[in-house]
Amino acid sequence: MPHPTPPAEPRPATGGHRPLGGFATGLALVLLAVLVGAAAQRITGGSPAPASAAAQVTATGRTTTVAVTADGMRFHPDRITVPAGDRLVIELTNKDRRRHDLALATGAKTPTIGPDDTARLDAGVIGATVEGWCSLPGHRQSGMTLTITTTAQQSLADGDHNTGHAASDVPAAAPSIDAMATPAAGFTARDATAPSAPTGRLHRLDLRVQEVQHEIAPGVVQQLWTFNGTTPGPVLRGRVGDTFEITLINDGSLDHGVDFHAGALAPDEPMRPINPGERLVYRFTATKAGIWMYHCSTMPMLHHIGNGMYGAVIIDPPGLPAVDHEYVLVQSELYLGADGKPGDLAKMQAEQPDAVVFNGYVNQYAHQPLTARAGDRVRIWVLNAGPNRTSAFHIVGAHFDTVYREGRWRLRPADAGAAQVLDLTPAGGGFVETVLPEPGHYPFVSHVMVDAERGARGLIDVQ
Repeated sequence: MPHPTPPAEPRPATGGHRPLGGFATGLALVLLAVLVGAAAQRITGGSPAPASAAAQVTATGRTTTVAVTADGMRFHPDRITVPAGDRLVIELTNKDRRRHDLALATGAKTPTIGPDDTARLDAGVIGATVEGWCSLPGHRQSGMTLTITTTAQQSLADGDHNTGHAASDVPAAAPSIDAMATPAAGFTARDATAPSAPTGRLHRLDLRVQEVQHEIAPGVVQQLWTFNGTTPGPVLRGRVGDTFEITLINDGSLDHGVDFHAGALAPDEPMRPINPGERLVYRFTATKAGIWMYHCSTMPMLHHIGNGMYGAVIIDPPGLPAVDHEYVLVQSELYLGADGKPGDLAKMQAEQPDAVVFNGYVNQYAHQPLTARAGDRVRIWVLNAGPNRTSAFHIVGAHFDTVYREGRWRLRPADAGAAQVLDLTPAGGGFVETVLPEPGHYPFVSHVMVDAERGARGLIDVQ
């Protein structure tokens, strides 16, 4: 699960005051802009906290001061640990471009502060857990929350006190995704570059079923069922009339199969499930153009697709012209199970995704953008693997002068109009083309906005 910002730790008290170390800052990648840090703090007042924060604890007479930064719709740190009985003072600095405040469940609250402003909040004597949040509309629901605990409570949570249960007996907390979190150093986004059209007319591939532990968001690891170890599986490409010979090899622990939408044939034999250790040969000829989904054919298919078993096959329309850049984005949903376990089928059945992503990882192209140069023609193939959500692919600041959707040209550069979205139901696919006019950062999203906030977004960095 995501690693929260470590709790602030107290330094030795000096002169009756116990300051806690500074603050953590993070990179905030938002839908329409890249946030930029600023300077010059201005101090505004805060309100004192009611005595209920003390929870009948004996006051120590000391004061703990913590610096908290609001940035990227998050508080940094978002967890503060205070010696029981200390008075807590929070110095809140807003490094975001949006206004924020900090409200505590005790009733204490800062005024709303703008960019580069600072507010001082007296939270009172702390003897119990206190929750906090930004009270501006939608900010709390977007994850802008903060928790205050005491050292005594932290020690208990860490197992320093006997609770009658061994640490191994306590179930692991359910994982959760912070769509604004930054991946750890060394993170590499999946290469979205489309494969080149191969030579020859027969294409052979070994497609291995593998169950892997894979990070799908910063700090969040799930067991995925995959083709060749990745979600999505490998992108295949060919032309109308090409033949694909796929050898499915089941290296997993469950029965699995595969269904290639690019082929038209009776599913009885080639799409049958095979047991662990078995293999089958799936042979089809591509008779129609488009970007086609393939996926596990084993029931419940909802579980197998929802847990990572899908990929794309591109069959080029005849006469498809070359472009300067060509990318492939596969949209899908994530339904988290326990840490390191497969996805939760009940969530899939209830259509309650924890994230919606392009190419298997939350917001990966916001952290490592796609690239182009001003004036380049860019083609983006999009496949919606679902299993449940509709996609509405859109690039902020761009017009699509070319749209190819579900095997049909919908728009060509010579046409007078342009399109703003490529809408795709689950299993639908197509491509769009655009010429990005000037240098800058062009966000792309699913314009189903709740899904953009869940992780279906990225950037094109145009130089």
